[in-house]
Amino acid sequence: MKKNLRHIFKNKDYLLDEPEVQELLDYCEELQEELIEANFKEDKNKEAVLKEMLEDILASCRKVQKEQEEHVRFGYPPANFEAAIENLKKYIIVRCRDEKIYIN
Repeated sequence: MKKNLRHIFKNKDYLLDEPEVQELLDYCEELQEELIEANFKEDKNKEAVLKEMLEDILASCRKVQKEQEEHVRFGYPPANFEAAIENLKKYIIVRCRDEKIYIN
């Protein structure tokens, strides 16, 4: 973007020596840096959301495994893995939609 800003003044480059123009260019550069930082923070937030979601999924898997072990131990019918998988899929889809994380 820096080149584009200076490109605006290509036919009147003498204006680049004006303090107001230089101040404007400096301000634009600051805004560009802030935008880059904001994008970086947004990426970090999505990374944190994905980490939290994976931790939730792992905890859910452990719960289902423990439930299955108890069913085997006490002779109950096996856990309903189809329901667990369906709930897991719904959770992932809803969470991604809420956090604006797009996956295929």
